[in-house]
Amino acid sequence: MNYQETCNYLFSQLPMFEKQGASGYKEGLANTKALDEHFDHPHRNYRTIHVAGTNGKGSCSHTLAAILQSCGYKVGLYTSPHLVDYRERIRINGTPISKDYVVDFVEKERSFFEPLHPTFFELATAMAFKYFSDMHIDVAVVEVGLGGRLDCTNIISPMLSVITNISFDHTQFLGDTLEKIAAEKAGIIKQMTPVVIGEATDGTRGVFEDKAREAQAPIIFAEDQPEVLSAEAQKDGTMLYQTASYGELKGELGGLYQVRNTNTILCAVRQLEKIGLLCECRKTENQAKCREEIQQGLGKVCELTGLQGRWQTVKTNPQVVCDTGHNLAGWEYLSRQLANVKCRNMHIVFGMVDDKDVTNVMKLLPKDAIYYFTKPESKRGIPEAKLLLIANENGLNGNAFPSVYEAYKMVREVVAREDFVFIGGSSYVVADFLKNCI
Repeated sequence: MNYQETCNYLFSQLPMFEKQGASGYKEGLANTKALDEHFDHPHRNYRTIHVAGTNGKGSCSHTLAAILQSCGYKVGLYTSPHLVDYRERIRINGTPISKDYVVDFVEKERSFFEPLHPTFFELATAMAFKYFSDMHIDVAVVEVGLGGRLDCTNIISPMLSVITNISFDHTQFLGDTLEKIAAEKAGIIKQMTPVVIGEATDGTRGVFEDKAREAQAPIIFAEDQPEVLSAEAQKDGTMLYQTASYGELKGELGGLYQVRNTNTILCAVRQLEKIGLLCECRKTENQAKCREEIQQGLGKVCELTGLQGRWQTVKTNPQVVCDTGHNLAGWEYLSRQLANVKCRNMHIVFGMVDDKDVTNVMKLLPKDAIYYFTKPESKRGIPEAKLLLIANENGLNGNAFPSVYEAYKMVREVVAREDFVFIGGSSYVVADFLKNCI
């Protein structure tokens, strides 16, 4: 098989949560452990950082990887989902895994893994861990796929765990209360291993504290030790931060939700300094150098890691922005950001998948925008006619289109230079846009 045929095999023959929903999700670590043993536990050959959370874990994972790269490390980065190409999931210093490696891995290992009937994510995780070992990386930043306790990334023994926040998402798997969801995410807390909690409520804080106490793991709540003292959006779309330990820093990622992500990231960086992975900035002679490396990572995260879809401007005159925010908690930030946009007319290409709280998200959308409701190329996508019906019930006006391509095609026919265009509602809407419209 060539690379495209291999990808078609992976997408069509293996159960895949992103495309199939519940039928593509397999609870338990039996397959993961079998694959790990078959490959001789490759994740033990390098240090790891484990990142979980409902929102922000992708941005945090990419930015931590970018900072480590700026410090001179050879850094593996494992994230999901991909937007355009499968290889986005597995990177070293921003460079995606080679097509040849993907093809060779599948060809050589099919006789072993096919009888296991692994999910797509189980096999992708095994491939990532083996690739990082084969390429002799120094450290890997590993993003949890779903949950934590039973996620197949949870076989690693990291030097630092990070849990960004907890909100309602994937409740059919993780539980119907924030405390139940927090318990699943807390499953990544390991024995004697420090954990940074980005945001917590009164209820989830106790869950994390109990798990950390049981594991004798030092726990740091980023909100209790704020590194970000203030944040100001810049005209070029970036954020300017005043910080407790590093002075003034500029962040490339400009979404309002990035303020809390950045506080989590900087608290994680402080822990990495204490572990000894980064320079100790409290020492005067190292302070300037360490700040420079952190600034490099924050300021060039997209260039260094290939991150896409976080309040990403893809076109100007008119400005076209896409964002992968896809649940109620994410839209609480995105709705505020859209409200701050100054333009003649706002055009929103919008779609969601069927396990999200679409009705309450609709209530957050701007009432005066022009909407283009659509369905992403996923079996989980909500039909555009159904979206339009829910939208009308919530006072939103627009039309339905069978694909993101058709929706954006109509936008291009009517948009003016003084207008603003937003594409989002789902990672899969953004993926379709980047694949088919740019």
